[in-house]
Amino acid sequence: MTSPDPLTPRLPSPLQEARDDRFERRGLRLLLKRDDLIHPDLVGNKWRKLVPNVAAAHGRPVVTFGGAYSNHLRATAAAGRLLGLPTTGVVRGEELAGRPLNPSLARCAADGMRLHFVDRTTYRRKTEPAALAAILRAAGAEEAYVVPEGGSNSAAVHGCRALGAELRGHTDVAAVACGTGGTLAGLAAGLAPGQRALGVPVLRGGFLEGDVEALQKRAFGARTGSWSLDERFHFGGYARTTPELQAFAEDFEDRHGLPVERLYVAKLLYGLVALAEEGAFARGTTIAAVVTGRPFP
Repeated sequence: MTSPDPLTPRLPSPLQEARDDRFERRGLRLLLKRDDLIHPDLVGNKWRKLVPNVAAAHGRPVVTFGGAYSNHLRATAAAGRLLGLPTTGVVRGEELAGRPLNPSLARCAADGMRLHFVDRTTYRRKTEPAALAAILRAAGAEEAYVVPEGGSNSAAVHGCRALGAELRGHTDVAAVACGTGGTLAGLAAGLAPGQRALGVPVLRGGFLEGDVEALQKRAFGARTGSWSLDERFHFGGYARTTPELQAFAEDFEDRHGLPVERLYVAKLLYGLVALAEEGAFARGTTIAAVVTGRPFP
């Protein structure tokens, strides 16, 4: 008897209507694409991006990259635990080594991930072949399959294309919070003609458009689908929040009974409310917000 695959997902993820007067009084309809319900350990876009990469690893150990609060590191560690696959996480910030682990990194370690801390200058150079080779040697991961930061590569983009396909015929605008851009790149490619994707970056910098376009060119050969970015709702950058954002997230939770993850999902939802109030969407528009994560304990 074959044992069940521990990465089996719930697909397609549910699509739920959120009755919200901030949208309805402007003639808009808000849907929540509950990718946070795909899998209990590989939540949302992490499942869509990681599973194709795990398949590409063909049983080899996996090494990947992230900051001290990286959801991607947590998901990779969980996949390793579920599959019995060795994982190494290269963590930005050498000053963190030797300190007590924060809850996110403690969860990675509990799931069996080896943590290797590097200074920020080295981390920034991780895509350079010589620097990457040196990092892998130092981490003892020279034979490992490398998954980039955030899991965003061609395999991940193809995996996220199914997200767009699931939304065909259901929405006019599909909106998603963006870190490294892989989810947006795949989402836009999977939508039908006439639909468009909107990305809300959670990092400062204004660099993401080029990254998303480069991911699509590597995956599909050209910029694909209709998509755009609104860079205004990062609230200071990655892992940054403000009292205003916290209050917004708590209010949204009260209105809709949805646990709102603060670093990505709250910024997306805040941005959509602001855009609705600005009149950015024509009356009659249906907007699907992709819920890519949930609050971790």
